[in-house]
Amino acid sequence: MKRHLFDADHELFRTGFRAFLDGAAAGRHEEWERTGLVDREFWKAAGAAGFIGFEAEQEHGGLGIDDFRYNTVIAEEMAATETPGDGFVMNDIIGPYLVEFADAEQRRRWVPGYVAGETIVAIAMSEPEAGSDLAAIRTTAVPDGDELVLTGTKTFITNGARADLVLVLARSGDRTSVVAVEAGTPGFERGRTLHKVGRRSQDTAELFFEGARVPMANVIGTPGDGMTIVKRNLARERLAIAVTAVAAGRHAFDLALAHTRERKTFGKPVARHQAVMHALAELRVALDVATSHVDSCVLALNAGELTAEDAAGAKFWATELQWRVTDECLQLFGGYGYMDEYPISRLWRDARVQRIYGGTSEIMKEIVGRSLVSDA
Repeated sequence: MKRHLFDADHELFRTGFRAFLDGAAAGRHEEWERTGLVDREFWKAAGAAGFIGFEAEQEHGGLGIDDFRYNTVIAEEMAATETPGDGFVMNDIIGPYLVEFADAEQRRRWVPGYVAGETIVAIAMSEPEAGSDLAAIRTTAVPDGDELVLTGTKTFITNGARADLVLVLARSGDRTSVVAVEAGTPGFERGRTLHKVGRRSQDTAELFFEGARVPMANVIGTPGDGMTIVKRNLARERLAIAVTAVAAGRHAFDLALAHTRERKTFGKPVARHQAVMHALAELRVALDVATSHVDSCVLALNAGELTAEDAAGAKFWATELQWRVTDECLQLFGGYGYMDEYPISRLWRDARVQRIYGGTSEIMKEIVGRSLVSDA
């Protein structure tokens, strides 16, 4: 089905980004999974090529482009080329905090390095006792003169093990703030790098704050408005996960289709068996429908019209579909699908967390459900 989301500029960007991945990432997946992170040289190369923070102002090295279709192109090409690198969450999730909510002085300090791929940025919200329920966070930011004293623990933090700048959601009394903590701040320590079922090239870590003193000038936005800022950005974050889910599901389908066309059983291609043919047909249609809906959500985000419940619904539906598609596609590979050397096995294990982070499927349904009965 022909899509109408992109124009010629987006396709030109796609061509350039694919060429960049072919040169900077091809053949490096096993290395990155073994080391547990994508090396800094890759991110510096991505920044130099203009693929990080392109919505930032030109005076800080960006392109001034605020169009989530470019983020969508990146997600689709990362999936199609099987390139790991969840660090591009710096575009999808962290970008608005630095570009939209940071003040002029903060942007001057941090955005150029972020855009150049030289400053690795993480956002720290989840805690051991607070994942999807951010209202339950316990990390505190206590004012002391012109400083804040941070105390608490964060976990499951992408880019956490090597971040140069961490945006921390912390509580001050009954209010919250987003506080930027720079690497090397006394009292800020990194815990162990977490070993995960999937997404093994993604740097994920625990972070500890033991009386870390941070200048009040490092608060992003207005002190006390942290939860407001986070909620404004959650729709974009969840849509980014939905975009990735559909793209990864589409790639898993393409791999399974090619495999079942080539492999023969009982004297004919696997794809020619009716049960397999019908399974492929169902998956193809489901992906087409999901693509159309997520494309509409991307346009709604660009227009400032994407609601929290719409984003939650897209995230829930797309990630559940990704899991179903990837699981069924692995099944079509038979025993080979369970072997590490077949990409479908990595796609399968990488897909599982999509239904958890950014808000679990259960929480997404709760958000949609509450919107339906709010006036009841």
